[in-house]
Amino acid sequence: MITQKMKYALKAMLVLGDEAAQPAPEALTIEKIARRSDTPKRFLEQILLELRNAGMVSSIRGRSGGYLLIKRPADISISELLRLIDGPIAPLPCLSRRAYQRCEDCRDEASCRIRKVFAEIFWSYLILIESLTLEDMLRSEQVADQVIGA
Repeated sequence: MITQKMKYALKAMLVLGDEAAQPAPEALTIEKIARRSDTPKRFLEQILLELRNAGMVSSIRGRSGGYLLIKRPADISISELLRLIDGPIAPLPCLSRRAYQRCEDCRDEASCRIRKVFAEIFWSYLILIESLTLEDMLRSEQVADQVIGA
């Protein structure tokens, strides 16, 4: 399950992605992003700072300042964003690529049935989540309507 912070980050990135698609995109203030994404402003400040430090958005100071995407939506990986905001995405620490840790109660990883089952599930999840980009999410309304039945 993704955290509320991640949902706010995704909402902000979708707003910035929508703005980037405009003929003359403008930098958006935190207030505009909060209003358009229905997200509390106080959470966005920290999130946008993390996104800026990760090189996904830039900030412009001054009267016409605000935030802009600096990567193309097709180049913004949702799995990268998940790891940035929420940390490791593996269901077990022994399956994490970037934050591997041996499970404290594990005697032998090679014979651990829990690890084997979750490795198969996680592999399927990784194939999907690693291929998902912000561009996919920006274009996903029609697909979501079919899946959710809206």
